[in-house]
Amino acid sequence: MKYMGSKAKIAKEILPIILSGRKENRYYVEPFVGGANIIDKVSGLRIGSDINKYLIGLLIALQNGWTPPLEITKEFYNKVRDNKDFYNDRLVGWVGFNCSYSGKFFAGYAGKTETKNGSVRDYQAEAIKNITNQLAGIKDVVFKNCEYHKLEIPNNSVIYCDPPYQGTTKYKDNFDHKLFWEWCNKMVDKGHRVYVSEYNAPPNWNCVWQKEVSSSLSANGKIGGNKISIEKLFTKIKLVSSFEANQD
Repeated sequence: MKYMGSKAKIAKEILPIILSGRKENRYYVEPFVGGANIIDKVSGLRIGSDINKYLIGLLIALQNGWTPPLEITKEFYNKVRDNKDFYNDRLVGWVGFNCSYSGKFFAGYAGKTETKNGSVRDYQAEAIKNITNQLAGIKDVVFKNCEYHKLEIPNNSVIYCDPPYQGTTKYKDNFDHKLFWEWCNKMVDKGHRVYVSEYNAPPNWNCVWQKEVSSSLSANGKIGGNKISIEKLFTKIKLVSSFEANQD
């Protein structure tokens, strides 16, 4: 699904690290599930949550067989944007994310556009195709609408976080990065394995993967175009006793 800051392009590289040693009955949890472009490539027990109720409403509707409209006009796009409470969450989610440039919530209408070579690109048709290909991968995911620190996480889970990056373009609400890392530390202390995608992390978090990538969401704080950034994956290892290790 089209979503600002999607990690779809690097999923094949980071998932083997995140899922290394994960047992069959161990939950995989994403508190910032976004467009579900990572969780759809994971098998087994999965929970995906997000603070945006329209996004979660859309994902649940798609799970239940809802078919998005084939075309959204610019006039209707603006109408939904300005009157969200008049429409159901799934429609607002579809229009807001999949009919907007770069998958940023109502950041500008994306429909049919003539490219530099004279061909026509249909962004909404591309979005429907992407969703259709994604459906099988999200069929059994438990989606929840809540803030990351209020999410109930099963014991001994593998947690992957893709939060709003510090210093980049703003999301809907301001994000407290200090509180986020404090929460991550608490999750590690509780026995979860925690991985975080970011450009930087606190000193006690180790970078286990990094790569130079081209993205519309960059550390320079702008959106749009192709910008080069160094994506990184961090984790923190909790020292455990031999008794605790045998309980894993």
